[in-house]
Amino acid sequence: MSKRAVLEVIALDTEDAVAAQAGGADRLELVTEMAADGLTPSPATVAAIRAAVDIDLRVMLRLADGFAAGDVTRLAGVAGELRAAGADQFVLGFLDAAGGVDLAAVERVVGALDGCPWTFHRAIDRAADRDALRKHLADLPGLDTYLTAGSATGVDDGLPTLLAEEARGGEPGYAQQILVGGGLRLDHVPRLRAGGLAAFHIGGAARPDGWQGPVSADAVTRWRTTLDADADADAYAD
Repeated sequence: MSKRAVLEVIALDTEDAVAAQAGGADRLELVTEMAADGLTPSPATVAAIRAAVDIDLRVMLRLADGFAAGDVTRLAGVAGELRAAGADQFVLGFLDAAGGVDLAAVERVVGALDGCPWTFHRAIDRAADRDALRKHLADLPGLDTYLTAGSATGVDDGLPTLLAEEARGGEPGYAQQILVGGGLRLDHVPRLRAGGLAAFHIGGAARPDGWQGPVSADAVTRWRTTLDADADADAYAD
């Protein structure tokens, strides 16, 4: 039987968070500065959102555009401040200049999380070797998700990679859930669900007026309804 899919929605503020929960989101990714593809929000924003909704929150740990870690000591300190504000799940991912995982930086920041669950974000889609990255990170505490489109250019190009990686779920480095995001559209869902993928991440798709407008509960509901209908169809077929 097909299980209920996870729907994660990007939220920039309390208004977004409330609308996403009302529309049926299971989890939020909290960020700021989408012009830089999502940076770390303030502890005050995290605390306000935590007080406004009761679904899971994953908070971005990224201080500047790009995938270099930058000031790792500062990042670890920020992680502590966010935990004090109520954050208990996170999103991060750092690459070195050659496109390999910056394992030292990741390990340092993960150490500050003290076992909290976390997502390695779309830095994997810019990695020189996805398989090597997964295997380097396989045993880090708390890592339970990869946010990925399967390609730096989005799900249209990455769909075969997503399906292939999902099929390797029993192998070392492939135990984590794949959270599909990056150019994701509703018409991708049937093929992804048929391939066993069960977690989906949306940002602009939840905002009919673009990033200058808020999350629309109705837009989130369309995704929730589609994901649930697809799961019901799979269950009926079984």
